[in-house]
Amino acid sequence: MSEGFPRAEVERDLRAAVGELSSGEPPVDALVDYLALLHRWNRAFNLSAVREPREMVTRHLLDSLTPLPYLEGEQLLDVGTGAGLPGIPLALCRPELRVTLLDTNGKKVRFLRQAVAELPLPNVSVVGTRVEQWHPEQRFDTIIARAYARLDGFVADTAHLLAPGGQLLAMKGRFDANAEAAQLPPDWHYTVKPLEVPGLDATRTLVCVRHEAEAIDGDHHG
Repeated sequence: MSEGFPRAEVERDLRAAVGELSSGEPPVDALVDYLALLHRWNRAFNLSAVREPREMVTRHLLDSLTPLPYLEGEQLLDVGTGAGLPGIPLALCRPELRVTLLDTNGKKVRFLRQAVAELPLPNVSVVGTRVEQWHPEQRFDTIIARAYARLDGFVADTAHLLAPGGQLLAMKGRFDANAEAAQLPPDWHYTVKPLEVPGLDATRTLVCVRHEAEAIDGDHHG
């Protein structure tokens, strides 16, 4: 057990809220194991600015699980994943999904590889490189990120990794459509989904971006 990690309280908090976000029986024990591992590493390596374990439940686990209803396809890429957010919680709740975690930070990549081995996460792979320089054979049905300040940068860096018909999901706080959409390439469209994180009194938004040829009716023009 991680020193100073209040496992019973964390598990109780998570069980009280996670049912709102995950259909079926969510893997609470595995999610708490991940949080305990992150808490232990965080004491030495400062992987996350959120350090209080029960706050991590809301700001890390529950926040990461809000996009679950919007995932599509079998291949998910989490760009700029940091400590594995949202990719690891999503992979734990969707074990049939093939999840790739990508980050350039060496200490975070080491943590991710440890987490994949220890939890374990057979459906997860870790890549330590810059996304715009990465050209794998497999392209992705869904590419998700919490790390991008601007949609145009997200599109520019990841479009070459998106499978035909695929989607980009940008997790954000408040979304300024006038500022951000104006910078999107003209052949990309977006939809905005409001997210509700149990226990968090802050605005959360999911912006789904698709290429024009594959955009669904009702998408907004960038």
